[in-house]
Amino acid sequence: MSIGARTTDTPLVAGGAVADRGIALVFRVLAALVIALGLARSLDLFTAQPNWLAMLYFTQLSNLLCLIWMVIAATGTARDLRARGRGGTSTPSARWAAALMHAITVTMLIYIVVLVPTYDPSSGDDPPFTLTDTLVHVVTPCLIILDWLLFTPKGRIRWFDPLLWVLIPYAYLAFALIYGGFGGRFESGDTFAYPFLDVATLGVGGVASWVAALTVALLAVAYVYVVIDKVLGRVFSREA
Repeated sequence: MSIGARTTDTPLVAGGAVADRGIALVFRVLAALVIALGLARSLDLFTAQPNWLAMLYFTQLSNLLCLIWMVIAATGTARDLRARGRGGTSTPSARWAAALMHAITVTMLIYIVVLVPTYDPSSGDDPPFTLTDTLVHVVTPCLIILDWLLFTPKGRIRWFDPLLWVLIPYAYLAFALIYGGFGGRFESGDTFAYPFLDVATLGVGGVASWVAALTVALLAVAYVYVVIDKVLGRVFSREA
């Protein structure tokens, strides 16, 4: 399919987003391929024994959500490009885009701020920032954030949306605690997905303290996104 040329009467930026479906399509296709590569590597899909237990972690689940989202976004962009031309934006839902961006930001921040500093070389685990770890914990989040910054119209997020966004990590939290509480084992062989969810070691109060602290931090990050969305939405609405 030919991407074609932009029409001269269509602004390059509209609603705080790059209004060029050709550029958006190329970015989204490449992003989907990179996200798929990282997810496949994290599941050992290129080996004789895929590691499906890795899908029990928030990292892999959030990467899968991002891959599905990017495929949907790329498909919609390609459809609109064919039907309506290059000029304009194509995002299935600006609010869903922000929710998934926040979910994958959770993945990145917990990895960088919590897991990497507490890495124990004697644990036998892979060291931080291997190619696979970097792909699923850093590259995928950056691609999703860039897609939102560049190609998603701004001014669509509501002030209460972050309270809905945290339901995604909270749903995983409930799953992980229930699964581990009934004796389920994660890839590591432990009954907890992450060290801060180790009820046996930290106690219920310790885990609750971790969850409360992370909730405050992640809501703060969420509202940074809201403010950016509101500011860019107002700036570009005045210029329209």
